[in-house]
Amino acid sequence: MALQCKSGVFGKAAVARPVRVAAVSRTRPAFCAPVTRSRTASTVVCQAATEFKGDLLNKSYYPTSADAAAVNKRWYVIDAEGQTLGRLATLAATYIRGKHLPTYTPSMDMGAYVIVLNADKVTVSGKKSTKKTYFRHVTGRPGSWTSETFTELQARLPERIIERAVKGMLPKGAIGRNIKLHLKVYTGAKHEHEAQQPQDITKEISIKPKNGPGAAVLAAKKA
Repeated sequence: MALQCKSGVFGKAAVARPVRVAAVSRTRPAFCAPVTRSRTASTVVCQAATEFKGDLLNKSYYPTSADAAAVNKRWYVIDAEGQTLGRLATLAATYIRGKHLPTYTPSMDMGAYVIVLNADKVTVSGKKSTKKTYFRHVTGRPGSWTSETFTELQARLPERIIERAVKGMLPKGAIGRNIKLHLKVYTGAKHEHEAQQPQDITKEISIKPKNGPGAAVLAAKKA
């Protein structure tokens, strides 16, 4: 038995009278109707209906810090020979960020490790080899501001080009500072991570260069 309030005239005291409520089913709960029309009186909420609705709404999965720590971070390798810098950096940043996983969470470090080989053979489209400029300076030393083109930096430090391109696609914060260390760049075709058995994902780069210096390299590979 339950008490239901009934008021004939607005503003008068409500009179409680017993009302019979049907048995609550395990599969389909009984939803209780409002017990009064008064603005100040509270509404009786059916406990079974509330629990049933809560079960339907609480199915979203959100990983915890323990889940992020328990993720088996895999290793992947990309061959940069003949590849366009921007498209290569996009693929590397996607895997480092963890966006290839169905459990991707922006606030968690759940990404993978990416190895980039042949960093000295990456290409750019158009006239970026001479027009694209990189700047550097030393803090506290006036006049140390230095600029160099893509070709000059590729001859001096080819790893720096890919590192800066990928870093620009990662978050600017604590997570970005941590996951940028997941990128390993090498100038040659060898690396020091054979024990991790990295998987080659070079073919996942969206579009191959159709012209320019990279096209000749890819054509030679296919031949």
